[in-house]
Amino acid sequence: MPPQGTVLRVVRVIAYCALTLPLMPVQAGLLLLRSPLAERLPRAYHRLVCRILGISIEQHGAVSSAQPTLFVANHTSYLDIEILGAAIPGSFVSKADVDGWPLFGWLARLQRTVFIDRKRRSVTRQRDALSARLQAGDRLILFPEGTSGDGMRLLPFKSALFAAVTEAAAGHNITIQPVSVAYLRLDGMPLGRSYRPLFAWYGDMQLAPHLWTMLGIGRLGVNVTFHPAVSAADFPSRKALAEHCAATIAAGLSAALAGREPAMPRPAPVPASAAPALADAMPTR
Repeated sequence: MPPQGTVLRVVRVIAYCALTLPLMPVQAGLLLLRSPLAERLPRAYHRLVCRILGISIEQHGAVSSAQPTLFVANHTSYLDIEILGAAIPGSFVSKADVDGWPLFGWLARLQRTVFIDRKRRSVTRQRDALSARLQAGDRLILFPEGTSGDGMRLLPFKSALFAAVTEAAAGHNITIQPVSVAYLRLDGMPLGRSYRPLFAWYGDMQLAPHLWTMLGIGRLGVNVTFHPAVSAADFPSRKALAEHCAATIAAGLSAALAGREPAMPRPAPVPASAAPALADAMPTR
């Protein structure tokens, strides 16, 4: 990397720490006081982090203001946390491993992240925890692929967590909003296939080296499309709901990558053949 890459990394790390470390006790205090600001502060924080990291977000569609809402999105990188956190006042659903990560685990807890254990014996307990949060009126952000991909295509959805949605919908009106996140540009130019792994984190990539490399790169342009929200009660099963979300997100991702304006059709359940295959397993990343 050229010298300016190292300088950019150092500047970004210093700016990130200068922003993050003082705000952590503030957010902890707001949570203890049960202040409404505890939901608003993370959104402002993520927007500032996006500026520090050089992430420019082009947003299409309106963010659901209903409570509760489950936002269902595709997953490309740890950067999705900052990107979606900047747009949505809510909490994430994450694998349990993140809870033990230095700094990032603490930040996740401060945003009231729902941690999901990958072990099948914990499925019922995790489903009940998610259902309780939805019934309490929380906004949650879920990555149903269960892991991150290369950002070019949607991976098969894991449908087990949608059971929590259908369970909560039995006595409450649960809003579901599919969200497509597409990484499109590097310093204003189209993000080619060879440069995509510099931002997308997937497979056996190690976090620390990937993060260090990403910090020394220029500005990332991202397209975020909020598709029409639907009601969970309008779908006969968790599988039908998952299939609708998968088909909608896949279509939005494809349109963004092709440079087309995102379509905003009237929401309707789709047949199984129109969506990627589903797997009954818990998320892994």
